[in-house]
Amino acid sequence: MTSGQLSRAGALACSGCRHACHVMLYCDTKTQLFGRIPIRHIILMQMRFDGLLGFPGGYVNPSEETLEAGLSRELLEELGVALPISAEDHVDCCHAPASSPSSTSRLITHFYVKKMEEEQIKEVEKEAASTATDHGQEVLGMVRVPLYNTKNGGGLAPFLSHSFIGNARSQLVDFLLRLDMIAPEELHKALAHSLKIHTHTAEDLQAALTRTEAKRNWF
Repeated sequence: MTSGQLSRAGALACSGCRHACHVMLYCDTKTQLFGRIPIRHIILMQMRFDGLLGFPGGYVNPSEETLEAGLSRELLEELGVALPISAEDHVDCCHAPASSPSSTSRLITHFYVKKMEEEQIKEVEKEAASTATDHGQEVLGMVRVPLYNTKNGGGLAPFLSHSFIGNARSQLVDFLLRLDMIAPEELHKALAHSLKIHTHTAEDLQAALTRTEAKRNWF
């Protein structure tokens, strides 16, 4: 067990801690982008109400329900589908990132991974946009993770440069490797390019801020 990780029993024994459960739903696919770029796997994430990317799920109260029952309840609200989640799908738990370096987080995040069939994934996407009670409110939409790198730098690198909630990005990266969904050297290349995109984005935001400040001073 690596630093910062907890056992399931240890996490549930934490007095005064809150718990949040999230799941990575995925499937294999033979689909090709533009008929030539293998997509390989479909992984579902979502754009949250706060503008951050994350995995489906939410807060769970272990004193009132099991982790899996609570996660299934959250998935029904966010995806519109009652997905069975088992303890065998539980793959990781740890303290969420603290709000400051000097504080300790009292939130424990539990991560699940569930493999499905491609038609099941498509059905989840359909129901999430048509029947889920949280669609357009807490959840702005489902997104697929692009597990490829195009010649012009598109695909996974720009996706990883977006803003993620908590440790969602590290969870994604970790399980791309653990499940052999992408070669380590390909992921390393995408992450390196993502850092360059971050630098360019910061410069672009600074320029936009400067223009906005100038216009504000006109009034």
